[in-house]
Amino acid sequence: MPSETPVPAPERRSTASAVGVLVVTAGVLAALIAAALTTLSAGASYALLGLPDPGPITKYGLPVVRVLAESGAVVCIGSLLLAAFGIPAKRSGALAADGYAAVRAAGWAAAVWCLGAALMVPFIAADATGRPVSDVLSVEVLSGLVDALEEAKAWALTALFAFVVALACRVVLSWGWAVVTFGLGLAGLFPVIATGHSASGGAHDIATNSLLFHLFGAVIWVGGLVALLAHAARGGAHLPLVARRFSLVALVCWAAMALSGVINSLVRVTPEQLFTSTYGVLLVLKTVGLVALGVFGFFQRRSVVQRLDDGAGRSALLRLGAGEVLVMFATIGVAVALGRTPPPDGAREVPGRTELLIGYPLDEPPTFLRLLFDGRFDLVYGTLALTLAALYLVGVHRLRKRGDAWPVGRTIAWLCGCATILVATSAGIGKYAPAVFSVHMGQHMLMSMLAPVFLVMAGPTSLALRVFKPAGKSQPPGPREWLLAFVHSPVTRLLTNPIVALALFVGSFYALYFSGLFDVALTEHWAHLAMNAHFLLVGYIFYWPVIGIDPAPRPLPPLGKVGLVFASMPFHAFFGIALMMSQTVIGASFYRGLGLPWMTDLLADQRLGGGLAWASGEVPLVVVMLALLIQWSRADSRAARRIDRKADADGDADLAAYNEMLKQLSDKDTPRSS
Repeated sequence: MPSETPVPAPERRSTASAVGVLVVTAGVLAALIAAALTTLSAGASYALLGLPDPGPITKYGLPVVRVLAESGAVVCIGSLLLAAFGIPAKRSGALAADGYAAVRAAGWAAAVWCLGAALMVPFIAADATGRPVSDVLSVEVLSGLVDALEEAKAWALTALFAFVVALACRVVLSWGWAVVTFGLGLAGLFPVIATGHSASGGAHDIATNSLLFHLFGAVIWVGGLVALLAHAARGGAHLPLVARRFSLVALVCWAAMALSGVINSLVRVTPEQLFTSTYGVLLVLKTVGLVALGVFGFFQRRSVVQRLDDGAGRSALLRLGAGEVLVMFATIGVAVALGRTPPPDGAREVPGRTELLIGYPLDEPPTFLRLLFDGRFDLVYGTLALTLAALYLVGVHRLRKRGDAWPVGRTIAWLCGCATILVATSAGIGKYAPAVFSVHMGQHMLMSMLAPVFLVMAGPTSLALRVFKPAGKSQPPGPREWLLAFVHSPVTRLLTNPIVALALFVGSFYALYFSGLFDVALTEHWAHLAMNAHFLLVGYIFYWPVIGIDPAPRPLPPLGKVGLVFASMPFHAFFGIALMMSQTVIGASFYRGLGLPWMTDLLADQRLGGGLAWASGEVPLVVVMLALLIQWSRADSRAARRIDRKADADGDADLAAYNEMLKQLSDKDTPRSS
């Protein structure tokens, strides 16, 4: 088998330094492009807002600082992705040397991310007020502006996330904590996604959701490529495996970016404005770069990966990747300038009050038919439901293709769970839920008390473990080993503890609705996404050890399962009754602010929601009890068949021994005749 000559240590260090120079060069290129393109629209932006020109330092410094922050985020998250899921860890769970090097690189990048995000705060404050940045640097002025500007708050929170990630990267030594740090890095992207163009104006629900896919795809794709090149430059182990894993991730990210980019652009511009407005031209430039990168990268990397499998191709990977990184960072510069450019006038009609608050108008009251069929597709949870259904069906197909059976009932249960999520978020229920409390409560019940019941009865973990092949003792761990590590992790064991699961499941109702938290969350689109995620996850955690097909980290005896379900019932009932008896409208200011003419009695609607919460608690109980009875019946049948097979194999030796024991006891009790 052909192979490349091993790279000497001095040359390896020189190549690794060259990757660092490449990243710095790409960042400078992105900053120059962002600053140059900002000149096309900066003046119009200030005039549109009625603000004075803040001066060149604020005007051109802001895009440069944003490029600094985003470059740090890209390299940080890409390096953590490599350490968590690219470079195989040791069997003991400790990071390998290459994984530790990637984490250290992520730490330095997180420091740059933190610095850039912190600098964004005064620049955002100066830009929003049309003042030189030097005028807002006093603590008193800056704190007042940050308190008033959501985008400044978002960057301050991002800086905090980046700071924590930087500290974590200094102490992380195990694979599990590398995964946690990677998740923390991804969470640091959320504050910025929730602000800016996409989070304001009409259709902001679609724009924000599409931006979520777009930004996550971009960061993972670009950062992953930089991390892959750094790994190759270091002469890291398992390079073909790492490259194959990244190639698949890159393809998924490119598809997500392409689709979400199209959706986001259609919200802001009409097709005829693509070439007649600055915003449209920048959008076209970004799209051209994205398409070129996707096509070029897919075909070229596929050939390079093949050469890596044959023991060559490292130099070709570095050459190809260097060109891709430069184009990618140039695209980041265009994207930063695009974020500074106001959408063209006339792209959409002026949104009304309801559309400004929830993203779309609601002209008619909810009816049974509208709740089912007058939908608005949720890009996050609608896509999640369809993707989960497709992945499960692909897994079942692979099992059957190799001759293994999989119960049809489990497939039906999974599809029912996915359909429940789809209906709860993308049918009329999902459309009316942000504006009508009773509909929101119905959505809550579907996401937390019905969808999880179906999902846990489908045994997704068991299916995945049968589909994924074991890595083997001498091979690096893969998806199957990652899944097993997650199932047996301390976090999973803690969450599935019956007391913790019960507290999360029933305590969430009281903590969310009776603490004032729901009133605050109503105005934020990202909070609605977080609430639905919480409902679904805590429901799954609660029902998994009760009726789940997959073995739980903490198995419960049959009576314990029934007791856990019955223990939750009084809390649900009391919550529903408390809502029906309350004289205070939850979220009153928000619901009144919507100005819906057909919502005249908010208290009556809240009582209806309480009635739904009270009544719907009985439905999962029936389903759970039915599932438990079926599982116990099948367990008894399996035990009986197992006994019969053993009896056939040994000639019913157990029964013969039992009869012999009875005969001996009988002989002892019979008096001997003299």
